Amino acid sequence: MKFTDSHLLPAGLERSLRFYVTNPSPCPYLPDRKERKAFTNLAIPEADAVHNVLSQSGFRRSQSIAYRPACLRCSACRSVRVPTREFDVSRNDRKVIARNASLVRRPVASQATREQFRLLKSYVKTRHDNGGMSEMTYRDYVAMVGGSPVQSLIFEYRDGPDETAPLVAASITDVLRDGFSMVYTFFDPEKDARSLGHYVILDHIRHAQEMGLPHVYLGYWVKGSPKMAYKRRYQPLEVLDGDRWRLLRDDE
Repeated sequence: MKFTDSHLLPAGLERSLRFYVTNPSPCPYLPDRKERKAFTNLAIPEADAVHNVLSQSGFRRSQSIAYRPACLRCSACRSVRVPTREFDVSRNDRKVIARNASLVRRPVASQATREQFRLLKSYVKTRHDNGGMSEMTYRDYVAMVGGSPVQSLIFEYRDGPDETAPLVAASITDVLRDGFSMVYTFFDPEKDARSLGHYVILDHIRHAQEMGLPHVYLGYWVKGSPKMAYKRRYQPLEVLDGDRWRLLRDDE
């Protein structure tokens, strides 16, 4: 594997990483295609340093694993991130922000709570009932949230300033050297009119701006996949092209 900033790794650590490739399985984004993933274990010394470099090279985190698509004859999955300094707030963005003016962001330790899990189950049942998370138990959620070997938080969004105010959205978010990586976001599916998923991304961009962090990583964008089409609304948007990041063009 080639790293865009391999010189940032502690001496000798790059050579000690071991990468593996999964067997082909049905692609969740494009019909009639198979997916494979390259992955490595992050439960190692200097995990944060490794995670930072891997994120810049198109990897995502799931619990203690960093992974990246490694499909044969297909490169449809493209890593994307928002350059926060150049981000343009649209008229629609302002409306979404206004609709959610009562929400209060509260960063908490990456530890599971029953309240979070209830919200997650409600979200998954409504939005992804046939997905891989539909059978998730509370123990699974505890492992998902607490299994991070890197700096990670849960941003809770409550409808009011009090800690007992209703929890309406949450984002499991990794804190990188150069920004936030949004691992998984879930929200109250009965509040569609508030565009909570859109708002949480906008709020991450705003929070990154406040902290002087240049990027918000949104994972993979897949051209032709309705599930991923929403990511194009955040402009400008950078895409990883080989080993360099560049602006995603309108004609792509």
